[in-house]
Amino acid sequence: MRKLLVLGFVGLLAQLVDGSLGMAYGVTSSTLLLAAGIAPAAASAAVHFSEIGTSLVSGISHQKFGNVDWRTVGILAVPGFVGAFAGATFLANLDGAAAKPMVAGILLALGLYVIYRFLVLGGQRPTFRSRPSAGMLAPMGLVGGALDAVGGGGWGPVGTTTLLSSGRLEPRKVVGSIDTSEFVVAVGGSLGFLVALGSQGILWGYAGALLVGGVIAAPFAAWLVKHLAARVLGVAAGGLIVLTNSKTIAEVLGAPGVGVAALAATVAVAWVALIVWAVRQERALRRAEAAVDQPTAVPA
Repeated sequence: MRKLLVLGFVGLLAQLVDGSLGMAYGVTSSTLLLAAGIAPAAASAAVHFSEIGTSLVSGISHQKFGNVDWRTVGILAVPGFVGAFAGATFLANLDGAAAKPMVAGILLALGLYVIYRFLVLGGQRPTFRSRPSAGMLAPMGLVGGALDAVGGGGWGPVGTTTLLSSGRLEPRKVVGSIDTSEFVVAVGGSLGFLVALGSQGILWGYAGALLVGGVIAAPFAAWLVKHLAARVLGVAAGGLIVLTNSKTIAEVLGAPGVGVAALAATVAVAWVALIVWAVRQERALRRAEAAVDQPTAVPA
């Protein structure tokens, strides 16, 4: 029971991040399930079944706030479904011991990219120019869907960062459209795992706990997308992913306990330092914006 409550809280935090930044629900949830000793395929399956509900509620919430571009969602949906189904069946047929370091490596890379996106780039978001083309969206959906199923997450890091960097869609509609199309990706991945693992291979209790937490957070996340300090939350989420998966990889490679602890401590110190730096940057930015908005006094 305690584990299910913890998973519910994980789902709440993961959806809060995902609904606000357009990424990291699957990566965060899968990372923590792997750290708890769950096999990669079972972990990704639980996350995808929970995402069917969380992405549906998130999409409805984003639509209410006008954050969805339905043309983008429509083009992404089919390739994302196909990629997720194929990725799920591929992962389910891999040996668990062999899959664990591979999945941890994918998650570690995604965590580093999340940090890079929201720290080095300062959370910058390009200005709107034009809508993305089908030639760009279709392959992005296929790759993002496959990576999402194999890594237990990846739809957001691939889709959100690609669309934001292209500057072809308003930032709030990037987040809303990626979150909304994730429903179809979650269905594709879930069906793939169901076919490959069977109903007995799905951790329904874990999926349900993640679902409850995510559904609670989804409406708040859709509202926060307009008010959130993306840099701070992105660095915090990315750091957690890097910390957990670097520890997993070190253990799989046979590092001694002292070495694993030293690595985790080093990464944790760097993580906290980056969060502090990001908070300071946000405060400095807000002070600068306030100074610009303040009217200049006219001498008498």
